[in-house]
Amino acid sequence: MNNHQDNMTQYNAHFIDSLVRSGVKEAVISPGSRSTPMALLMEEHPRLRTFIQVDERSAGFFALGLAKATQNPVALLCTSGTAAANYMPAVAEAKISRVPLIVLTSDRPPELRDVGAPQTIDQLHLYGHTAKWFAEMALPESDQSALQYVRTQGARAVFESLAEPAGPVHLNFPYREPLVPDYDGIFERIKIPAPVRLISGRKVPDSIMLDDVAGALKVEKGLIVAGEIVKPEMSEAILSLSEKTGWPVVADPLSQLRTDKTVIDSYDAFLRDDEIKDALKPEAIVRFGALPVSKSLMQYMKRHQDAVHVIVDADGGWRDPSHIATHMVNVDDAAFCREMIQRLEGSRSSWYALWQNVNEAARSEMKKAEGMDEGSLFRQFLEAVPSGSSVFAGNSMPIRDLDSFLFSGEQTLRLHGNRGANGIDGLVSTALGIAASGEKVYAVMGDLSFFHDVNGLLAAKMNGLSMTILIMNNNGGGIFSYLPQAGEQKHFERLFGTPSGLKFDHAAALYGCHYVRIENSGELQRELSVKRDGITILEALTDRSQNTAIHRELWQRAIAAAKQVIQ
Repeated sequence: MNNHQDNMTQYNAHFIDSLVRSGVKEAVISPGSRSTPMALLMEEHPRLRTFIQVDERSAGFFALGLAKATQNPVALLCTSGTAAANYMPAVAEAKISRVPLIVLTSDRPPELRDVGAPQTIDQLHLYGHTAKWFAEMALPESDQSALQYVRTQGARAVFESLAEPAGPVHLNFPYREPLVPDYDGIFERIKIPAPVRLISGRKVPDSIMLDDVAGALKVEKGLIVAGEIVKPEMSEAILSLSEKTGWPVVADPLSQLRTDKTVIDSYDAFLRDDEIKDALKPEAIVRFGALPVSKSLMQYMKRHQDAVHVIVDADGGWRDPSHIATHMVNVDDAAFCREMIQRLEGSRSSWYALWQNVNEAARSEMKKAEGMDEGSLFRQFLEAVPSGSSVFAGNSMPIRDLDSFLFSGEQTLRLHGNRGANGIDGLVSTALGIAASGEKVYAVMGDLSFFHDVNGLLAAKMNGLSMTILIMNNNGGGIFSYLPQAGEQKHFERLFGTPSGLKFDHAAALYGCHYVRIENSGELQRELSVKRDGITILEALTDRSQNTAIHRELWQRAIAAAKQVIQ
């Protein structure tokens, strides 16, 4: 083995081993030439599970889904040039959703940059502020100082990706040719010292600060709002706080709280009405987790800006686009709940009963959805998905229908979505990444979302993964029918409706998927009850105008029923 090859082998082996010993268990590799040293050594490491996806944009979202499901950093590797740029959408989602990713881009050495060399772009700080931390790595060397440096960088990459708030980090590795290391049995041949151990803790609340917050929250008409929450212990903490204070919990579907029958679930319907918003005027709101999906809930909170508004975020973020917060509390969320339980008094009074009664009235109307429109199909889908499974809801209408038709206490499911940047790209791949973690995934998305990431299906074929996808095909962008643009009839279809005329049976055949066109509800229930390996694609053809009309009718009936309660 020559000196260059030894440098290449030792340097990359020490880095990868440091990642693994610091907690990385999986890597997603987008094959290419310049990344050869890292790819071969990743494949060789006995404790690193690798996945292959040749499309870099899909690979980025696959890694995102895997990290989202495990809450553990996933390494993501590509070659030089535009391959690295294709990771950007997933990096952006990871940043806003606080998902730990370790992005490893391979690069040309310094002498081949800015001189017209092929497959070379400027990769320094390629993701800008979207990456939490960036390191331009040194060229491979194998002396002890270089190996200690690269081990430390590996450990730091893991630490930085997990440091609150979690998110993506980026390391750029320049390599000179030749690129093939002496990888065979490398991790048995050499003894690699342990990397630096990096230790962090949770933010402990200050008692004086908590007394101040508790003083502001000593009201009867309080409300707890739970957005997307990833910490399992938070469910019990929030429900305990609700029980102690007598405040209702408005639970976003991604809060994982809809398994509890006491939470408020039909708020998106009845809070569309201003009269109901005013009848349910709160004195205080305590919000946990990410921003809720529901626009009507966000408008309700903004309408009551005179209420005490406490946002609890252990990660120190600033999730307040309406600028209505009176208290930003950056301490451990569960610890905050425990401390407030000790400081606050209350009981389930008429305020709690009012929310429950309004919610039950609206829910009873929303449950009457039936037929083959998208809302009814979503309800039937949720009823048929096996208990204990995971549901991934795509953006635009699917995540909103999840909010509308996931009724509390009726299903035990784990819920996922990409609600950081809210894009429709990468949804197939994100869901497959979640499936790669071992969860049994049922995904729902629109036809445009599926089209955007049809390449993501290749990961299932190459990595032996299984998942069921329900495509709500309304021949275009269904959500725009609910927005003001729908009134611009002259240009609406071309600019917003964007009908493509696509059906996906041929795409399913291309990637070796089982495909069924869903014609009725019985067929949907039957297909969801069948256990198959690989990808199953269920496609339901719906009508955009009919979907809009039925949704609006349901909302109006729910509002009318809710008004009967408050009058």
